[in-house]
Amino acid sequence: MNRILLIAPVFFDYYKEMIKEIKNMGYEVDYICDAPNNSNFLKAVARVNKNLIKGVTYKYFKNNVLHTINGKKYDQIVIIAGMTFSFTPEMIKKIKKMNPTARFVMYQWDSEQNLPYSTSIHPYIDFLYSFDLNDCKKMSKYIFLPLFYTRIYEEIGKRCIDKYEYDCSYIGTAHPQKFKYINKISEELKNIMPRQFIYHYMPSKLKFFYHKLLNQEFKEAKIKDFQTEKMSFKEIVEIFLKSKCILDAPQAGQTGLTMRTIECLGAKRKIITTNADIKKYDFYNETNILVFDGKIDENSKFFTEPFAEISKEIYEKYSLREWLNFMLKGENK
Repeated sequence: MNRILLIAPVFFDYYKEMIKEIKNMGYEVDYICDAPNNSNFLKAVARVNKNLIKGVTYKYFKNNVLHTINGKKYDQIVIIAGMTFSFTPEMIKKIKKMNPTARFVMYQWDSEQNLPYSTSIHPYIDFLYSFDLNDCKKMSKYIFLPLFYTRIYEEIGKRCIDKYEYDCSYIGTAHPQKFKYINKISEELKNIMPRQFIYHYMPSKLKFFYHKLLNQEFKEAKIKDFQTEKMSFKEIVEIFLKSKCILDAPQAGQTGLTMRTIECLGAKRKIITTNADIKKYDFYNETNILVFDGKIDENSKFFTEPFAEISKEIYEKYSLREWLNFMLKGENK
């Protein structure tokens, strides 16, 4: 039986869903976190400069990672690289030396502009995937692969709901650009979608004052506009289930579709987004998707017609199982 080593962030427990699907595909799988721990402080420091956590990362690699993988031979090493990815090139090189015949796969969960650190790992990767269509067009090293929805959202899509508690909802970290545009959309929708659930997550008051000082988008913001308690995955799914429509705005520098966007596809929910690149995708339908350009047309099909079903072939294409199948079986351009 083939054995896979999955290196991925803890982020909302997506790694647990990946492990389930990988096992369903017939593989054995070991998991290691992509960072020494999941604390907000460590993640904040790492975003500023990975070198600042090099010592603690090395200790984690030596005591935890090597302990997990020592004596095992892997057929594939799958790295999911996001903002928290902290392994150094030397660490990847060490894993490669221990598994000389393994196929190394890396998926970038953000634009290269936002993940410059990850490029130092690229020389050790056999297959490099990205969710960012623009990166893939500009750089031939990338294979395009959008994000996915899990079975949890697929189950939401199967449920028939006559009446929704919320006309629209948004739950997300308050990055400056996101905060600005979600508030604009929310304000524009107040007449046509008055029942709203808006949850701007701010990791700490210190982070708020940092943004307040450096970002124009937070000039008029008040601390009461934010929540410092992170919602659990279960709570997020519950709000998703109760919402007719989801609001979306990618952070600055990001053109790839957010996880929220693909989850709307899986859950069969309408979405309002500021990302015009969504029009380039095969599931785009103006009945289900509204690209916000500063104005809202209340007479558009988005507001007057129910959710339009898409073909089974296109729908299945964005499931986690197909996403993994595409990477693990060596699909390329």
